[in-house]
Amino acid sequence: MIDPDRATAVVFEPLTVTVDRGRLAFFASATGQTDPVYSDVDAAKAAGHPDVPVPPTFLFGLEMERPEAFGWLEELGVDLRRVLHGEQSFTYHALAHAGDTVTLRPRITGAYAKKDLDFVVKRTEITRGGERIADATTTIVVR
Repeated sequence: MIDPDRATAVVFEPLTVTVDRGRLAFFASATGQTDPVYSDVDAAKAAGHPDVPVPPTFLFGLEMERPEAFGWLEELGVDLRRVLHGEQSFTYHALAHAGDTVTLRPRITGAYAKKDLDFVVKRTEITRGGERIADATTTIVVR
């Protein structure tokens, strides 16, 4: 059982990342996005964007830029071989675009057990220059 008090005491340093246009194009291709607005700057500008917009689920991957991206789970004593990705959700407040520098501020908001499984909920606030872009919530299941 993961101790909820220990889990919510985990401290994450903020992570600042510049959104790369090439990574956006790769992500669009990898996820089967056919709308050129997500991969071509001219199409994006013709659609009224200042640059290629960030597709909805791309923000999840930005947190993987952190060294030891799963170190927080190890800190809680979790065997990474027993981890399942349970759920991912986003609340969007503004669009981000290629070239934007965004800051991610994750924190664990809860941990609980249900039957033979442990659940850890992590919420990440994503901002650009103080403006909130999105809130991402991840639920990790430990079997």
